[in-house]
Amino acid sequence: MATASPRHLLDDVINTEQQQQEQQQQQEFLSSLETIVLTIFLSIIIIMTVFGNLLVMVALCKDRHLRKKKTNYFIVSLAFADLLVALVVMPFAAIELTTGHWRYGEIFCLVRTSLDVLLTTASILHLCCIALDRYYAICCQPLVYRHKMTPIRVAVMLSGCWLIPTFISFLPIMQSWNAIGIEDIIEERRALAGGSNDTSCVFLVNRPYALICSAVAFYVPLALMVLAYQRIYVTAMTHVRQIETLQRAGSAPVTGTVPMITVRSSTSSDPLEHYRLRTTTGSSSEHTPIANSRMRVETKAAKTLAIIMGCFCLCWAPFFITNVVDPFIHYSVPWQLWTAWLWLGYINSGLNPFLYAFLNRAFRRAFLVILCCGDERYARQRSCSYGPAHRGCSAASVNGTSMALSGFEWG
Repeated sequence: MATASPRHLLDDVINTEQQQQEQQQQQEFLSSLETIVLTIFLSIIIIMTVFGNLLVMVALCKDRHLRKKKTNYFIVSLAFADLLVALVVMPFAAIELTTGHWRYGEIFCLVRTSLDVLLTTASILHLCCIALDRYYAICCQPLVYRHKMTPIRVAVMLSGCWLIPTFISFLPIMQSWNAIGIEDIIEERRALAGGSNDTSCVFLVNRPYALICSAVAFYVPLALMVLAYQRIYVTAMTHVRQIETLQRAGSAPVTGTVPMITVRSSTSSDPLEHYRLRTTTGSSSEHTPIANSRMRVETKAAKTLAIIMGCFCLCWAPFFITNVVDPFIHYSVPWQLWTAWLWLGYINSGLNPFLYAFLNRAFRRAFLVILCCGDERYARQRSCSYGPAHRGCSAASVNGTSMALSGFEWG
């Protein structure tokens, strides 16, 4: 039987080592490339979140007209919560994800985790308060809205958005209530991570904490938002049908006193101006016709509410579903999936300024003034919208969405 010579064996060993070195270098290159791409992607998310929410806060501070509307206080408090998410929570999560290690010790791991739960829950509760505020403004009579949404009640709601999350964040996490009964599993995870308590930040929750935290932070606010926006949509469609009826009735030349519904400006701060009955003398056919058809109005209103609820559910539902399911399947969800769902929730903090401020006409004008260094053209547009001649500046056409969803002012 022929045997390989020592020289050939040596050549095979050298070739094998070279191939292994090349494969190792290629893997290191790909790993470095993935880290660079991931770092750039996460940095873009953080920067955009900081920029968008900071711009919202600056706009409210500089524009006194925005400060007149109660809803905008919820929006600026929401922006502050999302800004803290981007400044305090996201950077440490990004560093841990890109390096694969936690470098800040066990105590700061608990503090970071508590801030994560606190700020993201506060952000979600602000979205719920905005939905309730718009429900009272749109589905109730103006006097009812003014009675319910007093400055004191707005302050209480804002305080609740910040105080309630502390009972599911700092209090239980710093006391390790979330780890009761699963201490062995947490130690196993730390061992698998290849580090001690100071070099790995492992956060697992037991079943009671998972259920209570998820209910307070997501499921209860989600139920309230669905109910509020469902009522808002129904009310919007009712108003559209009323206007359509008046339009058909106004097609015939009728003289005398004709009741006309006029809609307050989308930037008006007084809920008493939400609807007003105006009597006019003369032919009703002389009134400005309504440009949008009922189908177009209903479609726009449906799309508006679908965008709000769709983005919220898309960003947070995967995380909170996993958060409830994982303790009941022996914590078998891969960490990669956890990380993906968590960052999807973080992205919601970057989307909120676009959903609740950038699509708002009044905020858009304020942004243009800020970004264009106080350009007089945008200042004139804003003064036209807010000034005494506002009704002359705004078009007389009635849009069902701008009427029933005036708190958001899309379009």
